[in-house]
Amino acid sequence: MRVIIVDTPEEVARTAARRVARAIDRARLVRAVGDRGRAATAHGHADAPTAVLGVATGSSPLGTYRELGRLARAGEVDLSGVAAFALDEYVSLDAAHPESYHAVIRRTVTEELGLDPGLVQVPDGTAADLEAACERYERAIAEAGGVDLQILGIGTNGHIGFNEPDDHFSKGTHCVDLTESTIQANSRLFDSIDDVPRQAYTMGTQTIMYARMILVVANGEAKAQAVHDMCYGPVTPACPASILQLHTNCVVVADEAALSLCE
Repeated sequence: MRVIIVDTPEEVARTAARRVARAIDRARLVRAVGDRGRAATAHGHADAPTAVLGVATGSSPLGTYRELGRLARAGEVDLSGVAAFALDEYVSLDAAHPESYHAVIRRTVTEELGLDPGLVQVPDGTAADLEAACERYERAIAEAGGVDLQILGIGTNGHIGFNEPDDHFSKGTHCVDLTESTIQANSRLFDSIDDVPRQAYTMGTQTIMYARMILVVANGEAKAQAVHDMCYGPVTPACPASILQLHTNCVVVADEAALSLCE
């Protein structure tokens, strides 16, 4: 795990976006000549994605998406043919709801980056069969050749995606019950805390760890304990993000406040 410290949230966004741009360029080359591109074509996708991003919601990566969009508009990175898979989605929330992650990803990723909407996927929050929906999502990721770069934020309790503190690490995409702290944290986005869904789909930690590269962005003192535990604490499902210590290509970009407990 490599930790990059910068002064401000604005620097976090700029530094992280440059990292994403380089990862996309590298993935484009690898897929052009490597097994991943051939695998995707073999699954029936004549126009295989040029790169695949895993994209998180929440406040932490928003600046990174805006800066990446600016780089694309300036011609400094080519996002044509880039596919994206959302990290998670609320269960039972219609895609048309403004706080569904379908809507959030459309506003903050698809439109901001100018991606082809047909190449951006989010779990189906209204599926009747939750298990089958999770299996379809895992299959779609595999058919795209896997995730080249997974972008993550981190929750104050160390969660990544909706993988909450637990007594075991999760595997593939699955349905989870949200903790009270997560419900409270997300209630600011809804008219009432009673409107916050109590369940969500999330990529599991195993799915996240399969990404070729992982980029974690963190801002602010409120994330300091979680960032410390992720980077320097024991690897334990009590802090789901701590498993990222075991990834061979994980980069953390954080400001001084978020790293204030790390020495």
